[in-house]
Amino acid sequence: MPAGDFPPPPAKMPRQARSLATLGVHPPVSEVGLPAYPLGPVRLGPVKLSILMPVYNEERTVAWVVDEILRADYPCDFELIVVDDGSTDRTPALLANIVDPRMQVLRHSVNSGKGAALLSAAALATGTHVLPFDADFEYEPADIPRLLEPMLRGRCEVVYGVRLFGCNTVYQSYKYAVGNRLLTRFANILFNSYLSDLHTCLKLVPLSLFRMLEPRETGFGLDTEITALLLRHGVRPFEVPVSYYSRSHAQGKKITSRDAVQCLWILLRERLARRKYPDGITSTAGDPALLHGGVSALRSGLLAFSASDDDDDELAAAAP
Repeated sequence: MPAGDFPPPPAKMPRQARSLATLGVHPPVSEVGLPAYPLGPVRLGPVKLSILMPVYNEERTVAWVVDEILRADYPCDFELIVVDDGSTDRTPALLANIVDPRMQVLRHSVNSGKGAALLSAAALATGTHVLPFDADFEYEPADIPRLLEPMLRGRCEVVYGVRLFGCNTVYQSYKYAVGNRLLTRFANILFNSYLSDLHTCLKLVPLSLFRMLEPRETGFGLDTEITALLLRHGVRPFEVPVSYYSRSHAQGKKITSRDAVQCLWILLRERLARRKYPDGITSTAGDPALLHGGVSALRSGLLAFSASDDDDDELAAAAP
């Protein structure tokens, strides 16, 4: 595009970006091609949201959540893709009774893990952006339109719905809340970021970016892997507060303290992964010697914390 055809830079754009745009030069971008800071709307076509819902034995809430999602008022077109991950209760029958052209249901013959269900849903997505959403009603479907607003205004492409502890949230376990904070802080140190909620389920990501990252975790660890991959490639999510009402293991929560340790491993794996650049050169993303001490201490703390109460495995390491 000729330099003279560039639109005037936004008034609040950083000074360097204003100068570059005036000269017809693109400002800095992250490693995956997203602007390093907001530049205003650049989208060429309409937005379509693909809501990805993994489900496993959620007969108490799945019909209610699906109904709330389908009835919500969205500022763009959307689709709901539900993947029943081998449920053995009445979940398949309840889903079969819901008929809506905006919804499709896929069933795994055996339970393969939450990550596997999300990857299956993403493979069917036809939207421009994807958003995971749980079927347990810990999150509120009415918050989804609020996540879309900054993206539709051109402020960002990746949006996280974050749970601000003590604000519109209910946690059933102290360990759960503190564990999530602990791993969020550790991720911020590893990737030099400043996330408020590493393990929020609500991650709005462009479908093309999601597929380019090639996540591969099949369990609860996919939630951590997506964030680690984004941070490693220089993407910093735009955060929007959402409401949250956790449930206990007795109420059906499936995540345990073992998943916390797995999330820790995924963060380290992605931070220390070797990056491959277009010219074929590889570079390490971190120095294991510098991280070894902090990693050992954090892992010991997590294991001791989770072992303190065998009846409560809600160590918040992850809360997808």
